[in-house]
Amino acid sequence: MAVWLATGIAQTPAPQTPAASASPVRQANDYSDDKTWLCRPGRQDACAVDLTTTVIAADGTMTRETWAADPNAPIDCFYVYPTVSAELTPTSDMTPGVAERAVIRSQFARFASACRPYAPMYRQVTLAGLRRLMAGGDPAPALTRGVGYDDIRDAWIYYLQHDNQGRGVVLIGHSQGSFVLMELLRSEIDGKPAQARLVSAILAGATLPVPKGHDLGGVFQHIPLCRSTTQTGCVIPFASFRSTSPPPADTIFGHVENPGLEAGCVNPAAPAGGSGELHSYFPATMRTSTGGMQQWLKTDQKIETPWVSVPGLLTAKCATNENATYLEITVHADPSSPRALDIPGDMGAAMANWGLHQIDVALTQGNLIDIIKSQARGWK
Repeated sequence: MAVWLATGIAQTPAPQTPAASASPVRQANDYSDDKTWLCRPGRQDACAVDLTTTVIAADGTMTRETWAADPNAPIDCFYVYPTVSAELTPTSDMTPGVAERAVIRSQFARFASACRPYAPMYRQVTLAGLRRLMAGGDPAPALTRGVGYDDIRDAWIYYLQHDNQGRGVVLIGHSQGSFVLMELLRSEIDGKPAQARLVSAILAGATLPVPKGHDLGGVFQHIPLCRSTTQTGCVIPFASFRSTSPPPADTIFGHVENPGLEAGCVNPAAPAGGSGELHSYFPATMRTSTGGMQQWLKTDQKIETPWVSVPGLLTAKCATNENATYLEITVHADPSSPRALDIPGDMGAAMANWGLHQIDVALTQGNLIDIIKSQARGWK
C-alpha cells in the first residue's frame, strides 16, 4: 500500500517506527476544554485571520477580494491538519505553536465562509517521527494505532455528542490528516449512524484505493467518490502533480499495489470528470523550491494583501499513467501577460515523487469551498 501522508508546511518527509509511536499509557484529552481546539465557532482563535486576497487577472489588473466567516453557516467542517510539528519527540504535545496556527491560516480558516469551523489539536506524528516511520517502511499501521488517531476519534465523538445537534458535517484533511480521517471514516462512520451526518469528506494529499472503474469499494463500503457538486455522503480524494512532471515509478501518492485497485481521484474543479479551471489561493509571500521568493507580477507593483489568486492560470483533471492515478495540474502561461508565468509549490528535483503535495489545498481551495456551499444547499 502506498504511503498516504506527508508534510504540510515544512517539506520534509517523515514516518515513525513502532518504537517511536509507542506510548506507555495514553491519557485521553479532555475535549470539553477550549484549549484543545484550534478553532471553534464564535471564538477569536486560529481561524480569526486576515484572508483578504489580491486577484491578479491575466492582463495584470488587480482587484481586492474581501472575506468573512458566515456565523449562520448551515453545516459544520471538522478539520485534521497535516504533519507540521517540528518537535523532536515522535509525537507532538497539545500546545499549539506557530506551525499549527500557520496551517490553519493556509488550509482551513477560509472554509468558515461555508461552514462552522472545528479544528481539534491532536498528538500527531511529528516531522521527526515521520522520518523514522518512513525509514522503516509503510507508516500507515503506526498512524492508525497511534495516539494521534485516538485523539481525533475522541474529538470527533465529543463533537457529535456536544456540538453537532443533527447538523451536516464536512470532514477536511490533508496528508497525515487525511490518513487519520480515512481511518475515522472507515471505523466510526462508514455504514454506521454517524454516516447520516456526513455531507462529504475532503481527503487531500492522500491515496484512497477503490476498485478499478468504480466509485465505491476498497476502504469504504458505503461512502462513494463524489461525482457532482450536489452529491452528498461522498469523498473527494486527490493528490496533485504537474502535467510536466507526472508521478514517477517511486511516487509517494496515487499508486496502489493491488492490481484490482486504483487510487480514487475526484477533480475539485470538475467532479463529474474532465478538465476544469482551478480557483486557487496562494500566500502573497511564498518561497520557491530554489529558496527564492515567488514574484506574482513582472512589474514593480506591490501586493498589499496576504493572499493572491490567479484566475485562468491553472486547470486540473484526473489522469493516470503507468505509475499512478493523480490530479494533473496544467499551467497556462502567457508570455505576453504581466502576471507570473508559473506558480511555486514543487518540493525540489530530488523529491519529484511528492509532486505538488505542499500546495494540494491551495490549488483547489476555492473550488472546494464552492462544492461545500452547493452540498450544503442540498443536504438534509
